[in-house]
Amino acid sequence: MDLIIDVGNTRAKCAVFEKDTIKDVFVFKKEEIFLEVKKISKKYQIEQAIISAVATLEESEIAKLKENLHLIELNHETKIPFINLYETPKTLGVDRIALASYAACTKKETNFLLIDAGTCVTYDFVNKENEYLGGAISPGLKMRYQSLNNYTSKLPLLNSEEPSHFIGKNTKDCIHSGIVNGLCNEIDGVINQYKRKYEDLTVVLTGGDTIFLAKQLKNDIFANPNLVLEGLHKILTYNRTND
Repeated sequence: MDLIIDVGNTRAKCAVFEKDTIKDVFVFKKEEIFLEVKKISKKYQIEQAIISAVATLEESEIAKLKENLHLIELNHETKIPFINLYETPKTLGVDRIALASYAACTKKETNFLLIDAGTCVTYDFVNKENEYLGGAISPGLKMRYQSLNNYTSKLPLLNSEEPSHFIGKNTKDCIHSGIVNGLCNEIDGVINQYKRKYEDLTVVLTGGDTIFLAKQLKNDIFANPNLVLEGLHKILTYNRTND
């Protein structure tokens, strides 16, 4: 079995794969990574593992994980299953590399737009020729709520909530309408931009806000909250078969 470790800014997510199927998923605070990985390794017979860290991990922390795991650390030098045309490949986030790898290994004659709605909203494009061209980055849902509170003296900090109407009749409803409708219109607008240039387009939405946003978008999309984990597994498999 394979272990996939995805370390984000505030939490970590692990997935155990048997062949190409996710058997189990674990979510925990990133500070608990050593304890949780140890528990998972005891429960499952892990053969290989890959770690992707958006947040910085010290070399000593990686070395500690490697003590008990045959571990690949994803970085810009790792073998990947697509042609990377990004102008600054060393700055391309590992989560975006994972998403592009998922698209590259899906074996469909289509262009892929991959949207990750998490701390930030990232847009990544892989064309039919298996070339990664780039995309865009914008603030995520939670960041938008926090910014209104941080940069004003009177606007409250709210949790995300589906607007009851696009015309807000009080301050709370105005915030929800502005943020949620604003982000959904942004995503739909970006999708439409790509559709105008690429007729054959598959759009996939992933990330922590997938379920909340998917039902409010106007465009047809595929929603898969575990896309980064699946992309990381594609990279692990690719490196195993191309050693």
